[in-house]
Amino acid sequence: MRILRSIQHKYCADGSFMKEYQLSEPVTAEFFRYLGNFGSVEAMPNLGEGFYSFTKPDWFSIKGFAGDTTVEVRFKAQSMDLTSDFLFFLFSSYHEGEVDLTVLKRREKSLAERVRVHLYGK
Repeated sequence: MRILRSIQHKYCADGSFMKEYQLSEPVTAEFFRYLGNFGSVEAMPNLGEGFYSFTKPDWFSIKGFAGDTTVEVRFKAQSMDLTSDFLFFLFSSYHEGEVDLTVLKRREKSLAERVRVHLYGK
């Protein structure tokens, strides 16, 4: 799955930066389960059947409906420059049923230290 383009983007009242992305194929419930390896995933049926939310604090959140070819991503504005490449890597590394988490987890660990230092100075 690939991110094809940003459809819209804007700064939000909470200080985050939102981008809506067009994807090469529809997201699935399995995709959101895969994201659970990197943060927390919540199914939110009260917002509609198949609606999911993924959160990786200090990085970004992803919201969308299974079956849609668009997702909304909210970046923490202060770390967006560091974490946006990882977002693209998460999408491009997902191949239904065939995901090697080793490389992704290594990248995540390396980037987590940089984000922490950038945001908190320690």
